[in-house]
Amino acid sequence: MSTTLSNRRFSLGKVVITCGAIKAVSPEDSWEAIHRHASGDWGDLCDDDRRQNDEALECQARLLSRYFTRSGVCFWIITEWDRSVTTILLPEEY
Repeated sequence: MSTTLSNRRFSLGKVVITCGAIKAVSPEDSWEAIHRHASGDWGDLCDDDRRQNDEALECQARLLSRYFTRSGVCFWIITEWDRSVTTILLPEEY
Protein backbone atom coordinates (compact mmCIF):
# COMPACT_ATOMS: atom_id res chain seq x y z
CA MET A 1 0.00 0.00 0.00
CA SER A 2 1.25 3.46 -0.85
CA THR A 3 2.45 5.65 2.00
CA THR A 4 1.29 8.87 0.32
CA LEU A 5 -2.15 10.39 0.16
CA SER A 6 -1.91 11.64 -3.40
CA ASN A 7 -5.66 11.75 -4.01
CA ARG A 8 -6.59 13.64 -0.84
CA ARG A 9 -9.17 16.41 -1.10
CA PHE A 10 -8.20 18.29 2.07
CA SER A 11 -5.48 18.55 4.69
CA LEU A 12 -5.68 16.09 7.57
CA GLY A 13 -3.50 18.11 9.93
CA LYS A 14 -2.09 16.04 12.78
CA VAL A 15 -3.56 12.51 12.79
CA VAL A 16 -4.27 11.05 16.24
CA ILE A 17 -6.00 7.93 17.54
CA THR A 18 -7.81 7.47 20.85
CA CYS A 19 -6.94 4.74 23.37
CA GLY A 20 -10.10 2.79 22.61
CA ALA A 21 -9.58 2.93 18.86
CA ILE A 22 -5.93 1.90 19.08
CA LYS A 23 -7.07 -1.27 20.87
CA ALA A 24 -10.04 -2.02 18.58
CA VAL A 25 -8.87 -0.90 15.12
CA SER A 26 -5.92 -2.54 13.42
CA PRO A 27 -3.23 -0.36 11.84
CA GLU A 28 -4.28 -1.72 8.44
CA ASP A 29 -7.94 -0.76 8.98
CA SER A 30 -6.90 2.68 10.28
CA TRP A 31 -4.61 3.32 7.33
CA GLU A 32 -7.20 2.23 4.76
CA ALA A 33 -9.88 4.39 6.40
CA ILE A 34 -7.61 7.45 6.55
CA HIS A 35 -6.99 7.09 2.80
CA ARG A 36 -10.72 6.79 2.14
CA HIS A 37 -11.57 9.74 4.40
CA ALA A 38 -8.94 12.00 2.83
CA SER A 39 -10.18 11.19 -0.67
CA GLY A 40 -13.79 12.06 0.20
CA ASP A 41 -15.09 8.51 0.62
CA TRP A 42 -17.09 9.08 3.80
CA GLY A 43 -17.74 5.40 4.48
CA ASP A 44 -21.06 4.20 5.86
CA LEU A 45 -23.05 7.45 6.16
CA CYS A 46 -26.59 8.37 5.12
CA ASP A 47 -27.06 10.60 2.07
CA ASP A 48 -27.71 13.70 4.21
CA ASP A 49 -24.45 13.24 6.15
CA ARG A 50 -22.53 12.66 2.91
CA ARG A 51 -23.99 15.85 1.47
CA GLN A 52 -23.10 17.72 4.66
CA ASN A 53 -19.48 16.56 4.36
CA ASP A 54 -19.35 17.59 0.70
CA GLU A 55 -20.58 21.05 1.69
CA ALA A 56 -18.10 21.15 4.58
CA LEU A 57 -15.26 20.84 2.07
CA GLU A 58 -16.33 24.20 0.62
CA CYS A 59 -17.13 26.11 3.80
CA GLN A 60 -14.43 24.81 6.16
CA ALA A 61 -16.65 22.81 8.51
CA ARG A 62 -15.96 19.61 10.43
CA LEU A 63 -15.78 16.34 8.45
CA LEU A 64 -17.01 13.01 9.82
CA SER A 65 -16.64 9.53 8.31
CA ARG A 66 -17.89 6.20 9.62
CA TYR A 67 -16.16 2.89 8.88
CA PHE A 68 -16.09 -0.70 10.10
CA THR A 69 -13.08 -2.87 10.77
CA ARG A 70 -12.74 -6.23 9.06
CA SER A 71 -14.11 -7.75 12.29
CA GLY A 72 -17.16 -5.43 12.34
CA VAL A 73 -16.13 -2.78 14.88
CA CYS A 74 -17.57 0.65 14.05
CA PHE A 75 -15.20 3.63 14.23
CA TRP A 76 -15.24 7.26 13.19
CA ILE A 77 -12.73 9.64 11.68
CA ILE A 78 -13.26 13.34 12.39
CA THR A 79 -11.29 16.18 10.82
CA GLU A 80 -11.74 19.49 12.63
CA TRP A 81 -13.13 22.51 10.80
CA ASP A 82 -9.72 24.21 10.59
CA ARG A 83 -8.09 20.97 9.31
CA SER A 84 -5.58 21.07 12.18
CA VAL A 85 -6.37 17.61 13.60
CA THR A 86 -7.90 14.37 12.37
CA THR A 87 -8.97 11.88 15.06
CA ILE A 88 -9.68 8.17 14.76
CA LEU A 89 -12.07 7.17 17.54
CA LEU A 90 -14.82 4.83 18.61
CA PRO A 91 -18.35 6.34 18.69
CA GLU A 92 -18.56 5.90 22.46
CA GLU A 93 -15.43 8.02 22.88
CA TYR A 94 -17.05 11.08 21.27
